Amino acid sequence: MADARDEIDALISQFARLPGLGPRSARRMVLHLLQRRDTTLRPLVVALDRVAQTAQLCTQCGNIATAPICDICADPKRATGEICVVEDVADLWAMERGQAFSGRYHVLGGTLSALDSVGPEDLSIPQLVDRIASENIREVILALGATVDGQTTAHYIAEAVEQTGVTLSALAQGVPVGGELDFLDDGTIGAALRSRRAF
Repeated sequence: MADARDEIDALISQFARLPGLGPRSARRMVLHLLQRRDTTLRPLVVALDRVAQTAQLCTQCGNIATAPICDICADPKRATGEICVVEDVADLWAMERGQAFSGRYHVLGGTLSALDSVGPEDLSIPQLVDRIASENIREVILALGATVDGQTTAHYIAEAVEQTGVTLSALAQGVPVGGELDFLDDGTIGAALRSRRAF
């Protein structure tokens, strides 16, 4: 019986490592799975094994795919001459959910951060510069967070691509759709004012 408990505790520890989960949430999740072995646990194990066997990074953009080139990069309709630069795959997926961008992406793999010892050599900025030339890119859209690290990375990329002649743009920052000014922080209101456009 002790061995079974050790295995369950090990599973709880693995779940607790996931972002957003602590030990208590992990315990509840594992108990839920154990109580629904046939309907939830076994299909989850099969799905996890399948993903572990097939998932890989797209060699072109850094997206997660099941082939060396992801569906977005392989789609000739996405060759619009625009590349949207994002910090990580979660940001790429968020952009795709919005269905507002029809070009291709480039995943940096993080942002520059002196505190975390992340330098330019740790990101895929040289690959971005190579893609600008090889894919006849006309515009690079920087879709990075409005954080100090995000803005530092954006400025570094601007310098890195300066000689390519590509148009560089960034996502507008400010008031979200449906947002009320009273609920926004001062920084967001300031960014919205600076990003204002003709009405």
